[in-house]
Amino acid sequence: MSRSPDMVEHPRPRFAPWLMEPMLRNKGTYMKVALAAAMVNIFGLITSLFTMTVYDRVVPNNAITSLVALSIGLVVVVVFDFLLRILRAYFTDLAGADIDHDIGSRVFRRLVAIRLDQKKGSTGALTGMMRELETLRDFFASATMTALVDVPFIVVTLVFIAILGGPLVWVPLAAIPIVIGAGWLTRPALDRLSAKSMSEGLTKQSVLIETVGALEMVKTSGAARLLGRRWSAANVAHGDSSTRQRLVSTIAITVAASANTLSYAGTVVAGVFLIADHRLTTGALVACSILSGRAVQPLATIASLLSRLSATRASYKQINGMMETGSEEPGAGALRPVRFDGRIELRGIEFRYPGAAEKTLDGLNLVIPAGQRVALLGRIGSGKSTIARLILGLYPPQEGLVMIDGTDIRQYDPWAMRGLIGTALQEPVLLSGSVRENIVLARDGVDDAEMLRVSELSGAHSFMGRIANGYDLRLADRGEGLSGGQRQAISLARALAGKPQIIVFDEPTSAMDQASEAQLIGRLEAELQGRTLVLITHRPALLRLVDRIVVVENGRVVQDGPRDAVLKDLQRPRVAA
Repeated sequence: MSRSPDMVEHPRPRFAPWLMEPMLRNKGTYMKVALAAAMVNIFGLITSLFTMTVYDRVVPNNAITSLVALSIGLVVVVVFDFLLRILRAYFTDLAGADIDHDIGSRVFRRLVAIRLDQKKGSTGALTGMMRELETLRDFFASATMTALVDVPFIVVTLVFIAILGGPLVWVPLAAIPIVIGAGWLTRPALDRLSAKSMSEGLTKQSVLIETVGALEMVKTSGAARLLGRRWSAANVAHGDSSTRQRLVSTIAITVAASANTLSYAGTVVAGVFLIADHRLTTGALVACSILSGRAVQPLATIASLLSRLSATRASYKQINGMMETGSEEPGAGALRPVRFDGRIELRGIEFRYPGAAEKTLDGLNLVIPAGQRVALLGRIGSGKSTIARLILGLYPPQEGLVMIDGTDIRQYDPWAMRGLIGTALQEPVLLSGSVRENIVLARDGVDDAEMLRVSELSGAHSFMGRIANGYDLRLADRGEGLSGGQRQAISLARALAGKPQIIVFDEPTSAMDQASEAQLIGRLEAELQGRTLVLITHRPALLRLVDRIVVVENGRVVQDGPRDAVLKDLQRPRVAA
């Protein structure tokens, strides 16, 4: 794609807009979290001062009145501390929920719009990747984020220790580099292990989804042994990398916890000598010991945060890789037609599936006038279904143009374009939910009357009308529980709903019996009058619906003409050369 002269290369941002924009929009909420966290830290300093005052002033002088006043003040501080901690958690969760909703919507929209020719990974890997959104949400909505606010207060706490205990400040100061060093040294291993653990987790998820989605085939074909081996291998590999990841993470966290204990104990030991030299009071020692623990504690939280950060970065890289995959999302200037006349043209089409060695279509040219009904015939693998996919814009051709009503379909909003094309492909896939939802698909122009009309046309009403809950029958995944013919009838009703001007059928009756097929053809003959039909089939009976036949072989049109003439020619015996 050529660049316009005014396009300027900008440095790549550290984080992608899909992640940063929701976070920046919630910066006001995070400011409230930061303010609450700051106040909580200040109240922590007040608690240590209370302890010092009691030991140095109240205990030696038996000043009960002062103790009561100090206790009342401490209760007020504790109440405010409690309320601020609740508010801090609430605002963190509030921002996390908003970010989760926004990012989740963006990622799902991109997943639906992903270009099929650039889709990477199996279905299980993609679903596993979507699960990693939870890792991002847990990180940004977790109270651990407040550790970032606590870190600057380490300096404030150290200043307080220096004011109260003088040389005692060197004890927590010595512990801080140990904690930071442990976190820094373990970070590369954590990053590597997190990425490996995620990759192996996606492999395990892929095996699971593949098994559940094809459970009937697994049982009937005896594939359980093969899939069991794959599952065991993926489980062992994932368990090993996860264990090592947790071990490395535990090292950093344990070092931080040990440093916290040593800081407290070291302050007490050093303070005893300072008290013996009359350079420190008992109350100041107690206050400094409390503060020394508070000085190192945020670093222990940061050590925990670093382990989660590695997993979050791995999740971000996976999701961002998908977000940067080619998308069908329309640009601002995309055309959004409200109806089609129905003229289809494929001009000089060359197409090869990703990773395929041979071209599926090679220099194919085909024009279908508006309102004409055409059947595509040919051997298996000749390219018939590929033509249907190109007309629907599911794949872009490497060379040539696919046009509807004289306009390159790449100029159309793909969702608006497909909304005007009725489609029933080889494998009818139904969604979980009611039959009504599967036919209507939340389309504005499809009401109950239209749903019943197309159900009568497709033959779906013949079996849905006899069921007690009828069109509110809840279907399992992919319509399990229905026969292949019933699924095809519902799929045909979905394609015909709204009276689209262009119809694309790919083996629409392959699972139906002859009687049901004959009745369906009789109803469709009147329904399809005046509409453009692209029919791919090996069933001779369906050819009653068309008035033109195009024969495709090796990705090229080898025969094209009126239905009866082509059929007569195809039935003529071939003489060997």
